[in-house]
This record gives sequence, structure tokens and C-alpha cells, in this order.
Amino acid sequence: MLSNMNFRRLFQDFNPSKFLLFFMLFVFTILLALRLDGAIEWSYWAVFTPVWIWKLFVFCGAFTGIYLWIKRPEYRGEGESYIEFKAMMICLFLHMLLFIFEILVCINLDKKLYAWRIMFMPLYVLSSVSIIACVWGFRHDRSVELETVFSVNILQFIFLALKLDNVIRWQWVVVFVPMWIVLSLLCLLVLYYIIWSIIFVRTAEVLPAQRHGHVMVAVASVLLVIPLLVFQIILSNWLDSENKDMFVGVVAPLQISLLSLLTTSFYHKGGNHWWFGMRKDFCEFLLGICPCLQEYGNVSYKFPGSIFIQERDHQESSLEDMHRKPVVSDYQSKPVVPIVSIEMPD
Repeated sequence: MLSNMNFRRLFQDFNPSKFLLFFMLFVFTILLALRLDGAIEWSYWAVFTPVWIWKLFVFCGAFTGIYLWIKRPEYRGEGESYIEFKAMMICLFLHMLLFIFEILVCINLDKKLYAWRIMFMPLYVLSSVSIIACVWGFRHDRSVELETVFSVNILQFIFLALKLDNVIRWQWVVVFVPMWIVLSLLCLLVLYYIIWSIIFVRTAEVLPAQRHGHVMVAVASVLLVIPLLVFQIILSNWLDSENKDMFVGVVAPLQISLLSLLTTSFYHKGGNHWWFGMRKDFCEFLLGICPCLQEYGNVSYKFPGSIFIQERDHQESSLEDMHRKPVVSDYQSKPVVPIVSIEMPD
């Protein structure tokens, strides 16, 4: 009765870009909540430190990729290098607009110099460009999560700016109407995933690995959308109420959603190969720099679990034995040590 954790799969599916984004946003929400509750007296420039670190990695990675693209023209013919490079440039432009907006927000939070409608101008441009980026991403089969978030919320940004400038005097629950629409669609999507996973679980012809995958997708969607919906409800009530409670409790559901996204970054393949000029997957690049990590990447651990998990792992291992390939072919590196299995007693 053991469950199997294979570090090789964990490394292969790790997405460093998403991990950095969600981790920095998680830390930022904690600092912002503490600042609004008066627990810390930092300036907003210091509170936004995780955001600045995130942007620093983005700019350094993009400029390094641009330098290598110019310096080594022979690399441009490798695979889909042109599409990867264009995607990186689009992402860089979007992050620059977002960076300008974040600087303007910090300026206005410390000293309200201008109207919020002016401060939100980079965000309006960002949302408009994101629509074009989504169209380009769909045509070239690219991931467009960040672009989709900004493109569907352009009306919400307009309402926020007008509310902060007291141009409209609606209650906050009305101001967040565009967000309610988006969350309603997400709830329908979650319901679809749940029903689909139940059908797969009850179908005998489906492989256990496929059942497990659909169940994990359903659980991840629930842990993402439901806490986000709860956060939106609590935030609207908190903004409309006169006696405001601690803001740390308000952002707690949001942090649950961010933690679920942080977890999925270990199982979400992808990422642009031109960030920092790697030209390969992050795991492959990391193993090339530190060959000693190859040993840990071939270690699997077994912990006490359920009989269903043991049966599933046995069937998966049988299928892998039928289509087994050398581990080193994934990383294009030197032979590594044989797979070591460490079993912990029940």
C-alpha cells in the first residue's frame, strides 16, 4: 500500500515562469494585507518588492535572450525559434506596460498626484494589446493565460478607475459586475470538469492514469475558482461596509487560489526556450549546468498510500515497460545512475 513520487517527472513538468509569478504574487498579497492592516509601516515601494523582483527576472531573461539572438544568428534556425522569440517579445512588451502601471500606482498611493483614470492608461493599452496577443497565440498554439486575464477584464479596469475617482458612486458589488460575469463562466467550467471527471472515473475502459489526470484537473479547478469566488464576495462586502475587519482575513481565500496555482506549476509543461537564452527546457538546462542533479532526478520515493494508488502505479509501470526509453534521452546528457527506489515501511 504505497504511493509513488517520481522526481524525474516532477522536474520534467516544472514551469519556472509560472512558479516565479505565483510565488511572488503570494508574497505580495501577504505584504499588502499587513500594510493595509497597519501591522507594518513600510512604504508601498517596499510592499511592492516581490513585484519588482518578478519584473527584474522578466527583463533580465528577455534582454539576455535578445542579446543571444543578435550575437548567435545560427541559433535562429533551431525548431520554432522565430515563434518562440516573437512570443518572448510580446510578453516583454506586456510586462513593460504592466511595470509602468505598477510604478504609477505606487506614486499615487504615496502621494495622490493624478486622477486614477490617468494612472490606469497603461492598463487600458495592455488590455487592448492582450486581445491581439491572444489571437496571435491561438494561431500559433501558444499559451496565453496572462493575456487572457487582461483582455477579458478591460471593462473591469475602467469601472475601477471611475470608482476610485468618484465619477461613479455605485456600491462595490456593482462595480465588480464584469468580474462576477467572468467568475460565473469559470464556475460553469469547473462544473464541466467535475462532471467529466466523474464520467471518466466510472468508465471501466479508461486507463487508471487517465482517470487520475481528469480527477486532478477537476480538483485543481475547484481549488482555484471557488476560493477566488469567495475572495471576491468577501472583498465586495469589506469595501462596502463601514466597520472594516482585518484585511488579512479577506485575502486568505485568494492565497488558497495562489497556492493551488503554485502547485500546478510543478505539473505544467511549457515555457519559452529563449528566456535567458537557454534554448531548451529549464530542467534540461539545469541538468546541463549541474550534472550531479541527474542522480536525484532518477530517484523515486514510495510512501504509505492507498491500494488504488498502488494498483494504478503498477499498471502505469507495466505500460512504461512496454514503451520504455532511456532516461538520458529526455535530457540529452551523459548516462546517469540507475533508478533508485527508496521504500518507507508502513
